[in-house]
Amino acid sequence: MIYPKIPLAQSIIQICLDKGVKNIVISPGSRNAPLTIGFVNNPEFNCYSIVDERCAAFFALGIAQQIQKPVAVVCTSGSALLNYYPAFAEAFYSQIPLIVISADRPQSKIDIGDGQTIRQENVFKNHCLYNANLTEEACIENDLKINRAINKAFAKKGPVHINAPFEEPLYQTVSKLDVDVTILDLAKKKKIIAIDDIVEFTTIWNASKKKLILVGENKPNEIDAKIIELLAHDDSVVVMTETTSNLHHPTFLNNIDTIITPFSKKDFEDFVPDILITFGGMVVSKRIKAFLRQYKPANHWHIDPLRGYDTFGRLTKHFKLEPNSFFNQFLPFTIPIQSDYKASLQKTAKLRKAKHDEYSGKIPFSDFKVFGEIIPSLPQDSMLHLGNSSTIRYAQLFDINPSIEVFCNRGTSGIDGSTSTAIGAAVANKKQTVLITGDISFLYDSNALWNEYIPKNFKIILINNGGGGIFRILPGHDETPVFNTFFETSHCLTVEPLAKMYGFEYSTASDETSLATSLKAFYAQNHKPCILEIFTPTRVNDAVLLQYFKELD
Repeated sequence: MIYPKIPLAQSIIQICLDKGVKNIVISPGSRNAPLTIGFVNNPEFNCYSIVDERCAAFFALGIAQQIQKPVAVVCTSGSALLNYYPAFAEAFYSQIPLIVISADRPQSKIDIGDGQTIRQENVFKNHCLYNANLTEEACIENDLKINRAINKAFAKKGPVHINAPFEEPLYQTVSKLDVDVTILDLAKKKKIIAIDDIVEFTTIWNASKKKLILVGENKPNEIDAKIIELLAHDDSVVVMTETTSNLHHPTFLNNIDTIITPFSKKDFEDFVPDILITFGGMVVSKRIKAFLRQYKPANHWHIDPLRGYDTFGRLTKHFKLEPNSFFNQFLPFTIPIQSDYKASLQKTAKLRKAKHDEYSGKIPFSDFKVFGEIIPSLPQDSMLHLGNSSTIRYAQLFDINPSIEVFCNRGTSGIDGSTSTAIGAAVANKKQTVLITGDISFLYDSNALWNEYIPKNFKIILINNGGGGIFRILPGHDETPVFNTFFETSHCLTVEPLAKMYGFEYSTASDETSLATSLKAFYAQNHKPCILEIFTPTRVNDAVLLQYFKELD
């Protein structure tokens, strides 16, 4: 076995190995050579080389998102480390375990004019679960810091930073380890609801006729089937889900915006729940958030083992458990109650569905029309990744087959990194993976395709509407040079040259007929990754969408 000669690098590598951190994403550099040598020469690690650090971090995020275990990203010193920050922040807010291991210059070289040197210690402090600022020598104190960082990533499901200073020479190797590392076990505690809380909160539950459960971003198959059935058969419980909730039942209501946008003041007053229960990650729908902030429920309980966001300004209880653990302990003490809460909302949802179908059948080719064709075409048992901005919002308006797993970087909701994350997820998951994204988001992350690990069945549906279409449907849109240049970022670009350069199969569509033909061929070929670029009319899309909400009532 080949090891780096520097003992500190040996310690980092050995502790990662002992703690089960097996996936390592490395961006080439010199200062991180001791780490690179140690990781790539040990067959226990799965090592990936991604040149662009921003893409590398999102690629690692995609892997971690799927395996739900920490993935390490390794970079050289200087500005390379700063390129990890967008994915680092996404990991923090999406509760995805990520370990950043940065090589650094020794402390004596900082701020003296040495090249490729910045202040790296605590650089992620505002979004970091643990900062392990190491010294140059292998020692017990460094081992403890490395252990604590990795343990935090496992236990708290978020990002940590290990900063390791290395002095030259960097490339020397040895044939055996010179260190005997210290390992700290990860303590696990089973969390339960206190009996006093069960008595107090089931009393409130059993007296309430209107209970709304709002599910944000949620992992597939996360909630037990028996819990789903119990909630589905309670007439006083309405379960509202989003595309990223990955939670399905015929009685659950998705398409939230479609249902509530036409509500009158009286409708909202009738809909406001006695109890709001939330779990999962960030909620996409601005309309449901605006409603619950204005018409506040008497009680808001959030279920999450780590964080209790007061999203609606009404949080009355944070249950620090996983949702399954909460409901399995709580529901046996609840009593069914007569209520027309669910029936009323389901009746409304049925009317909205009829209006939705009627409108979809008469509109011209547009973003809305395209999503109406794409979503039903997705292969069963596949994985879908969605870009942010208008892409995720359009997807919310359509039913997705329950066999499809859906993901989106909603922690920070940024357009950066959607493609890189999807590729990392596809590498880890092995399922047929489709990314639906917009033109600006895709171009912003185009270095994601500079990646040797893209599965042959990875597919990108790129909706090119000539700019940032999301800004056309937000208040303040005005057809001026300032708007077109500085908000929408109008352009006439196509990604065909990129597809050719990176070896992707490429096809296009610009109307309903070509879209139907292209989709069929798109899914049929799996000998190399492919891009379907769909061109939609810039000046039609916003009018079609805005009119949709007007015709729902």
